[in-house]
Amino acid sequence: MTADLFAPFTLGAYTLRNRLGVAPMPRMSAGKEAIPRRDVLDFLVRRAQNGAALVFTEAIVTDYESAQGYPGQARILTQPQIEAWKPVTEAIRAHGAVSIMQMFHCGRMAWPEINPAARSIAPSPVTPRQVNPLTGEPYPVPDAMSRFDIAHVVNGFVETARGAVAAGFDGVEIHGAHGYLINQFLSSYSNHRTDEYGGTMANRFRFAREIIRAVHEVLPKDTLLTFRVSNWGIADMEVSLFRDAREWEELIDLIADGTISGRIAKQVFDSMYKTGRDPARIVEEEGLQQVTDFGEIEAAIDAVIAANPDKAEQTKVKPQLAGWFVGQVMKSTS
Repeated sequence: MTADLFAPFTLGAYTLRNRLGVAPMPRMSAGKEAIPRRDVLDFLVRRAQNGAALVFTEAIVTDYESAQGYPGQARILTQPQIEAWKPVTEAIRAHGAVSIMQMFHCGRMAWPEINPAARSIAPSPVTPRQVNPLTGEPYPVPDAMSRFDIAHVVNGFVETARGAVAAGFDGVEIHGAHGYLINQFLSSYSNHRTDEYGGTMANRFRFAREIIRAVHEVLPKDTLLTFRVSNWGIADMEVSLFRDAREWEELIDLIADGTISGRIAKQVFDSMYKTGRDPARIVEEEGLQQVTDFGEIEAAIDAVIAANPDKAEQTKVKPQLAGWFVGQVMKSTS
């Protein structure tokens, strides 16, 4: 499996040089122009320079009215914002890596005080269970989205995707996970609507489908389009956002029925639900061991280049690192 980690991987029209990627990580460094600091942009380039094949940006906010959930978040809607990202995408490409811009709307997890519209919106007026980690206060009750709101948000994703293309990104990711707006529509926990956007999974997926299709229409042929989804929310970690495995399977089928392949996601979800959604049981049934040696854990951290981007290539000489699982560091017994 170590060899697989460094084997090329085909993703759409691109051939990645290895399986190492830099996940989207919020930095909250942008100033009033919604442009990240120079050192944060350089952070992404350095990871491509030192071995990562796939580099995601932090989540980019899709509009100026109600999307922002944290201070210092970036946008890519104006020409100065687009120009700030161009050297980044050019440098990532020059170092042999692929760049993907992640975009999202925070929905009911938005912070009204930092949004010009001074409001938060959601599929239904349902607040998250946990308090806002930045203010320590409960989230305000969001406004249930009107059809105008829905159309406006969809257009925000489209315009943000246009900005990503203009800045030279190889792909865009629609963030439908972690309890943000799209995820709020997908889950019956937060979506109590009785119109065509609520009720069945197909209806709850309608909002996501409209965004996916609208974004796909404005992307050049070979531009990657990915969709991120999860069964938990940052402000609702103690609850499952989907009722059962059947809902997960139906959701992945709906995703795969459109412009995005659900093949990889379906394989992962099948494994998760067949073992009771418990990673520990997957470890046991797949014959994996949890890594307990701190030297091996250090190697794993180096491999994902989270702490030190200069160590990615050095991981090739650490054969004890053989396997991966999100959330736990593991290796194959073989």
